[in-house]
Amino acid sequence: MSNEKLDVAGGMRKGIYILPNLFTAGSLFAGFYCMVSTLNYDYKTAALWILASSIFDGLDGKVARLTGTASKFGVEFDSLADLVSFGAAPGLLMYAWALKPFGRIGWLAAFLFVACAALRLARFNVQVETVESKRFVGLPTPAAASMVSATVLLFYHFGWPSSFKKLAILLLIYFLALLMVSNVRYYSFKDPELIKRQPFAFLVMAVILLIVIAAEPVIMLFVIFCGYMLSGPLGYVLTLPRRIRLKRAMHKGHAELRPKKGN
Repeated sequence: MSNEKLDVAGGMRKGIYILPNLFTAGSLFAGFYCMVSTLNYDYKTAALWILASSIFDGLDGKVARLTGTASKFGVEFDSLADLVSFGAAPGLLMYAWALKPFGRIGWLAAFLFVACAALRLARFNVQVETVESKRFVGLPTPAAASMVSATVLLFYHFGWPSSFKKLAILLLIYFLALLMVSNVRYYSFKDPELIKRQPFAFLVMAVILLIVIAAEPVIMLFVIFCGYMLSGPLGYVLTLPRRIRLKRAMHKGHAELRPKKGN
């Protein structure tokens, strides 16, 4: 048995941290109840439970860091819960709500969403120690699932039937799936500078944003999640010229360092 397995077994014998894992269990419960609501054709409730799951998911990691109770068990449990809540649950919801009429293309889109969520989570676990903490590589699974939830809630808010713009919904699911496994970088909101002193205007802007969200929560949630989803590809396109220049400079530098023939 490897040292890693011995460490895990020893840690399990000593016990696990209850508080952060309770939040993870809450996220898992919300994801499961989303699937229950989907099977009962209560799609609006299912969408709301995805949002509840994302709130629990955001809290478990913060609680673990603030209380110093992070553990390998917690990381693995969180990934498994995320696959259910942000992979299987939104995939089933979108298939039952809007993708079923597309037949094979529809259920393949739902499966692709689930598969890409699993791949995204596996890659995150492998790269967590090597990737810059301020950026996520690929669209985070909670953001992708929340975009699904916000889309369903937007349709209910305006009274649109799920048949309205079906092709756009199908394309959205494929787009979200590909963004999760892409190399596009997204801001993680883990920057320590965010909790430090900021200009007074930042507070005013935050208050105004809260008022706008409170006035039209469904529309603003959709706008926020849609904006975050598009921020990655937009940032990639805007920084493309700079990255090309940097790559050319690196190639030029390597070429100058190579010994010339005949020397």
